[in-house]
Amino acid sequence: MVDTSGSLALASRGLYSTGVSTDLSVTYLNAGGKIGDLVKGEVICDKFGKTLAYTSVKFMNKNNEIVARGSHTKFVALAWKDERNITEDLKPEVSESKASEVTRTSFK
Repeated sequence: MVDTSGSLALASRGLYSTGVSTDLSVTYLNAGGKIGDLVKGEVICDKFGKTLAYTSVKFMNKNNEIVARGSHTKFVALAWKDERNITEDLKPEVSESKASEVTRTSFK
């Protein structure tokens, strides 16, 4: 789920091809629940550069307790060249001073 959510965060910024994973980690903090329980996730694109993109994700149970968190780094240099991208409005990097513009995607 960390891999997929990280890729979706990049796709939400307009990349058709979302690159290749270079690093991925998951830390489990609590039980997520039982089969059939709802698990919510929130992914943030921490940095979206010309070569690498960094995302972080957290998963919450039905009580909104964090059950797992993860990070995902992707090589995106070649992904920027895909003609199917919708990147007219994209900026390749998010500066520290514009933290409010960081991509945040929630899913259920």
